[in-house]
Amino acid sequence: MVNKNTFIIGFMLFALFFGAGNLIYPPTLGSESGTSYWTAIAGFVITGVGLPILAVTAISFVKNDARELANHVHPLFGLIFTSIVYLAIGPFFGIPRAATVAYEMSVEPFIGDKASMALFIFTTIFFALVLLVSLNPSKMVDRIGQFLTPILLLAIVALSIGGFILLKDPLGAPGEKYVSSPFFTGFVEGYLTMDAIAAFAFGIIVVNAFKERGISTQSNLIKSTLKSGIITAIGLIAVYASIGWIGAKMASQGTYENGGEILSSAANFMFGDFGTLLLGIIVTLACFTTAVGLIVASGQYFSKIIPLPYPVIITIWTLASYLIANQGLNTIISYSVPVLTFIYPITIVLILLTFTQRLFHSSSEVYRGAIIGTMIVSIYDGLIEFGLELPTITSFMEKLPFFTIGLGWIVPAFIGAAIGFLFSRTKN
Repeated sequence: MVNKNTFIIGFMLFALFFGAGNLIYPPTLGSESGTSYWTAIAGFVITGVGLPILAVTAISFVKNDARELANHVHPLFGLIFTSIVYLAIGPFFGIPRAATVAYEMSVEPFIGDKASMALFIFTTIFFALVLLVSLNPSKMVDRIGQFLTPILLLAIVALSIGGFILLKDPLGAPGEKYVSSPFFTGFVEGYLTMDAIAAFAFGIIVVNAFKERGISTQSNLIKSTLKSGIITAIGLIAVYASIGWIGAKMASQGTYENGGEILSSAANFMFGDFGTLLLGIIVTLACFTTAVGLIVASGQYFSKIIPLPYPVIITIWTLASYLIANQGLNTIISYSVPVLTFIYPITIVLILLTFTQRLFHSSSEVYRGAIIGTMIVSIYDGLIEFGLELPTITSFMEKLPFFTIGLGWIVPAFIGAAIGFLFSRTKN
């Protein structure tokens, strides 16, 4: 049975997940995939919705935070990797990206000015409000779940209905990368939302919210978390499919640099200046709720591992995010992609190992083997994204199954896990 608290927390989780990348990437996928749209969006949903919900549920298995999942490999690995995840989705990339995307899609269309002073003023107000809400995380669930999320959903519904009714052009031919394997291309595109790694942070917020409402046993926590996750998943799938469809329909209207431009053009085409304003509301609310969630989660995590109180940490994190946000969106993206390329496969493997650990009795050897196999490929992929040329290693990596579709880490992860399993059996 799903009660009121489950719905409220499910709505909160939806708002936390639905940030800058979630608005930008589905329209881009739609525009590029054309007639292969539904196959591509299915792949996108696996990594953009399925994995994050699994990750949130995996967090309900632990007592304190996501570090416990990675501690199966080694406590030092757990500390370092989890800290990297929180820094990446927090003050280094995730939070600054949310602020700059909100600015570029809600303010720039009206002022027609890319001056740094306008960005400075916007981010000053944005982060002041983020810090204000984040200082009292116990009230965040009610503020977001009861008030902000319904407003956000209404705005998205209005834009989506307009897209289905007013955009009548037929779908075009799929772009080059969507011709041969649209599903797996969409699968890899789902990485860009950052939601599977953000779930490591948001999962603790969800678990703590249920604990504050009197749910204490692990079995009930897991069930409640999964139920709220299903509510979140339904909302995310509906929104992704809708705004992705808008992108597919807008492809014939011109060329666009990113999904933000697609949505801006669609909003203006359907509703004129009101549409631009509506989109601005959607983006600002989505980015604000995500920034708050990330500040709260990273503050709660680091307050456990460094000797500073929570209010001091989130103040530092907010100031760091504020400074990085004022470097501009392109700078943030250029540095975030290599890091995400490295982190994401490791995160996926940790999530899958958490749900299958009973099969190998939570053996640390299996964890280590799988993570080592994954890291060999993910480090290489990250270095390539960073701009390094490694021709000798590339000639070897190209022989890996699924390498051409960006999933070259799958077989090494499986082989590493198998070797770890055999080693653990031999040792026992």
